[in-house]
Amino acid sequence: MKTVDVTAGTLQYREEGDPAGPPVVLLHGLLMNDTQWDSALGLLPPDFRYLLPVLPLGGHRVPMRADADLTMPAMVDIVADFLDALDLTDVTLVVTDWGGPLFLTDAGRDKRLARLVICPSEAFDNFPPGLPGKVAWLASRSPATVWLAMRQLKIGWLRRQRLMFGMMTKRPVPQHIAESWLAGGLADRAIRRDLVKYCRTRFDAAELIRATERLAEFDRPALVLWTDNPVMPAEHARRLAELLPQGRLQLVEDAYVLVMLDQPDRTAAAIGTFLAGH
Repeated sequence: MKTVDVTAGTLQYREEGDPAGPPVVLLHGLLMNDTQWDSALGLLPPDFRYLLPVLPLGGHRVPMRADADLTMPAMVDIVADFLDALDLTDVTLVVTDWGGPLFLTDAGRDKRLARLVICPSEAFDNFPPGLPGKVAWLASRSPATVWLAMRQLKIGWLRRQRLMFGMMTKRPVPQHIAESWLAGGLADRAIRRDLVKYCRTRFDAAELIRATERLAEFDRPALVLWTDNPVMPAEHARRLAELLPQGRLQLVEDAYVLVMLDQPDRTAAAIGTFLAGH
């Protein structure tokens, strides 16, 4: 893993593909990290530079500074700070599960982006998303409750329950990937502290909708790559595709929220076709 310093602390990131190729930044969800993309990464076109930052959303391995602001607005800034720190331009940003990056336009920090791919993710007023998101939010009241929840998520049959990851993936999350998401938080209280900071964000539905709708000003190519899942509404996919001036909606069948785990071949093919077309 490589590292880069941003205002909040040190971020780890992976880099794959062609170092001289156009940059594609693959983000991850809450309680996850770069390994969320392991099944699909090797299937993506080889002539792009793939960067996978590990954001401080609970699956990270290096804690942020003790005084770092990790609420939603600050977390959006961390994504932009990562792009700035590596001086990335003409970026294709791939969003999944965590919807914070959809607010980069509202924050005035989307200038490095040339294209956007939105996999099933939080949007409009769906923060935290559905029942699994609300359960995760309740479990993140303190570092102690986070530790207990993480211990439960290590157990395969518990992880597959509907209120855990059973509504996030149609197929079980591979044990080695789940353990990589949980290892840092189980070992280090400071990792759990970072997650609690984010989960103390106070969401206002009207403000979330307003900030999402600023995507109407993102006048670059955008692919909304969605699924029929019980957490991120299909209506939001249609609204996003209609909102984005160059938005296009594509559905992937037989998958839930984590489409890159349920259908890595189809996910890689859709993203690859989008990249090749632009």
